[in-house]
Amino acid sequence: MLQEAYGYQPHYLTKSDATGKLTALLPLMEVSSWLTGKRGVGLPFTDLVEPLCSDPANFRELIDAALALGRARGWKYLECRGGKSWQPEAPASTSFLRHTLTLNVGEATLLAGFDDSVRRAMRKAERSGVKVEFSRSPEAMNAFYGLMCQTRRRHGVPPQPYRFFTNIQRYILAEREQGWIVLGRDASGLPVAGAIFLHFNRRAIYKFGASDENRQELRANNLVFWRSIQHYANAGFLEMDFGRTSLGNEGLRKFKLGWGTREESVEYTRFDFRTSGHVTAKDEAQGWHNQIFRNLPLPLSRLAGRFLYRHIA
Repeated sequence: MLQEAYGYQPHYLTKSDATGKLTALLPLMEVSSWLTGKRGVGLPFTDLVEPLCSDPANFRELIDAALALGRARGWKYLECRGGKSWQPEAPASTSFLRHTLTLNVGEATLLAGFDDSVRRAMRKAERSGVKVEFSRSPEAMNAFYGLMCQTRRRHGVPPQPYRFFTNIQRYILAEREQGWIVLGRDASGLPVAGAIFLHFNRRAIYKFGASDENRQELRANNLVFWRSIQHYANAGFLEMDFGRTSLGNEGLRKFKLGWGTREESVEYTRFDFRTSGHVTAKDEAQGWHNQIFRNLPLPLSRLAGRFLYRHIA
């Protein structure tokens, strides 16, 4: 999916035992950009990708293989978005917050864990006639993308290319049935809020969210989340991951904590081949660029997204 959308080259580093059984895996993508340089990332546009291994020795072999690959390929750096616990000697390059919700505790317990403001918003959305639907169709993805473009502009960043979302719809949702587009519609049927959830192995991941700024009074976003939590809990899922949050985004952190989630730190590592050592990096979610993108017309913002994201990864 990432290869088709952005042209990244995949590299899967594996280790097998004497019988040929896979015992360790580290997935990477090579991002080759004239603007930001060539590097290995595991993985682009993901919040957390833990290497699949069972002991430090296996992990060390994977990392050594990744470093050898990076030197041979001429990478600037190798960024791992997981596995920090296997590298205690490496400083965190960037840190984020992660919020997860246990689902298999019963609906009453889930509701009791929500903030009062969250429960009030859910009830208001219901009284306002908001209806929530689950879909995997191209039409639903198109409706979601329209909301996404508005939301990204409000946050001062361009939307990712439409092709990226159509690939999610085609390869993950339609073909593998590993997720849902969840739309909240007002009483007239217009989409006013939405989210994309992916799932695997009885765990759901909130990946993208969007809403119509002019209809915020409906609190449709809260009902979208609640119906999604209900859906996955009733389907026997164990956990919902609310995704990563920048340390400086207190508003988003408060929203996620309002659902009774557990908070923990997520740390990435970055090995710089030019200095032959681990380095730190700045979380560039907030900066001077936000004001520019807030003022760009949507067609220009979409064009900027088509150009920039393949370089940003």
